[in-house]
Amino acid sequence: MAQLNWGMIGGGEGSQIGPAHRLGALADGHFRLVAGALDHRAEQGRAYAQRLGVASDRAYGDWTEMLAGERNRPDRPDLVTVATPNSTHFQITKAFLEAGFNVLCEKPMTLTVEEGEEIVKVAEKTGKICAVNYCYSAYPMVRQARAMVQEGQIGKVRLVVTNFSHGHHGDATDADNPRVRWRYDPAMAGVSGQFADCGIHALHMASFICNDEVTRLSADFASTIASRQLEDDAMVNFRMAGGTVGRLWTSSVAIGRQHGFDIQVFGETGGFRWASEQPNQLIYTPLGGRTQIMEKGEAGLCEDARRLSRVAIAHPEGFPLAVANIYCDLADAIRGAPREGLPRAAAGLRSMAAVHAAVASAKAGGAWVDARPPMFR
Repeated sequence: MAQLNWGMIGGGEGSQIGPAHRLGALADGHFRLVAGALDHRAEQGRAYAQRLGVASDRAYGDWTEMLAGERNRPDRPDLVTVATPNSTHFQITKAFLEAGFNVLCEKPMTLTVEEGEEIVKVAEKTGKICAVNYCYSAYPMVRQARAMVQEGQIGKVRLVVTNFSHGHHGDATDADNPRVRWRYDPAMAGVSGQFADCGIHALHMASFICNDEVTRLSADFASTIASRQLEDDAMVNFRMAGGTVGRLWTSSVAIGRQHGFDIQVFGETGGFRWASEQPNQLIYTPLGGRTQIMEKGEAGLCEDARRLSRVAIAHPEGFPLAVANIYCDLADAIRGAPREGLPRAAAGLRSMAAVHAAVASAKAGGAWVDARPPMFR
């Protein structure tokens, strides 16, 4: 098939997430980078885009310039990725959807529930894809876990326990580091720090694997470094529509933990655990049976786990290739063959509703609150 055209906003030189998107988008030959506004510093962004092979007339100083330059081109991007700071996601995503572009937005999709509902409505009105980069849901063995739940291999899910905790923001003397500071600044990050940054990955994963939605939650937030306006540690209890009980911990001050994203799912007839630091393995225990290590690439896995694996068993596939799997699913959807596991705007909206519910709960001393967006109640 012909390659699809791809444009990128943000994710410039020195960006944490930019390289993962470029590696992911280009890994399987589905996309080619044709346009970009990669940096808030116009000249640096233009120069970096050209070093990546973008033509000089399609290397833009900002996203508005890119929208004006690309919207009427016959070879305009089939997909635009938004990898800018949180506070800009809504405006950019909405503008490109309304101009008829498919969009992949970094999470969180918006800063408010109202903005999230508007994005869902715009995507529905335009008929364009709006996906959110919950890339951990695209690891092959996560897709295997989801398939096992859907096939009833662990029975009805009773309990899910997940966490996304690291210690990389635990140094109070590093408060002015720009890569750290914005995450705890309400003007740029919104109403939540660590929960909106990492916790929603864990919450989305729980919903994704269990094929269920969070309806209520109770939260406790803490800013363990006094200079921070937003939380750097959170504990969230939640309930899902199907009756599943959920426990979630997320922290950025857990010194000694490197990535710390894992999930355990316990059903009536079995349970399993997946961890991002050992992503090739799913640890499965059937009721009354022995614990088994299921490996990416082995025989008997579900179709999605097979489809999204590129190298032989025992060879690791890491974070950039999980991002690549999101781009594989996007390419299929753009070409008219959508995949069931692609996280869309509704998932981004539900995450933002959960963020605001958690903030409200924490302020109310952990009171249980409705975690659903109004349009889905």
